[in-house]
Amino acid sequence: MSPLIEQVAAHWEFVSPLLRKPRNEEDYDRLVAALDELLELIGEDEDHPLMSLVDIIGEWIEAWDHQHRPMPKASGVETLRYLMREHGMSQSDLPGVGTQSVVSEVLSGKRQLNLRQIRWLAGRFGVSVETFI
Repeated sequence: MSPLIEQVAAHWEFVSPLLRKPRNEEDYDRLVAALDELLELIGEDEDHPLMSLVDIIGEWIEAWDHQHRPMPKASGVETLRYLMREHGMSQSDLPGVGTQSVVSEVLSGKRQLNLRQIRWLAGRFGVSVETFI
């Protein structure tokens, strides 16, 4: 047996809980807690020896989230409302969409965003045009 496998075998009972994909919520919660601890330990050090473990656990958590907690699709208007709230903006802060009454009609669903408005919003918020389509 190679020295590496001998070391792994000797420490497996301590490491194995971190090296299993989550099969249930308990496993998922355990991995999230471990990832939080690892990130606190590693800090900003991208070259830390434990960074590969962070990557592995992060990918497993992300896969679990995609399968068990899918993100609901938001409409362009819902996204616009959210971005306005996050940036503390009012309807008058969006001149590229139109007058305040035009923005009001868009937000109430009475008017659709056109391509020019979508391009302006994408540039204003630094997101892709698909965000508002």
